[in-house]
Amino acid sequence: MNKTLRVVDIIEGTSVDGPGLRTSIYFAGCDHQCPGCHNRQTWPHDAGREMSVDEVMEIVRRADFNVTFSGGDPMYQAEAIIPLARQIAEEGYSIWCYTGFTLEELSAVPFAEELLGYIDTLVDGPFIEALRDTDLRFRGSSNQRLIRLH
Repeated sequence: MNKTLRVVDIIEGTSVDGPGLRTSIYFAGCDHQCPGCHNRQTWPHDAGREMSVDEVMEIVRRADFNVTFSGGDPMYQAEAIIPLARQIAEEGYSIWCYTGFTLEELSAVPFAEELLGYIDTLVDGPFIEALRDTDLRFRGSSNQRLIRLH
């Protein structure tokens, strides 16, 4: 299972996608297409560019911050992301992951359960513009949950 990843952007040293400074990886592809989404450029599944796990890991190591998976929705690439998540976890970095699916819905998403085995904190649920709350930390709307998995 050595698939390429479809990555729109990687931001080193961001403080908005989880606690502390983090390396945020924005994966391509999102069918949720939430009204008011601030990452609309990540919706197309062919957005960004192909990257190997080794290329992404080189950036993660260089930045030396914990990691956040965002997008788009990483769960649409769950199978391809598993080797990356495994390596990140094995090297001692924590992983946060944002998804528009709820934790309960992920049981029906191929490979999501295996990927969740490497995720420390999941931010789940779609962004709902009517529930937007700028006072929430690390979430855009009040329906989204911070779920500690490990």
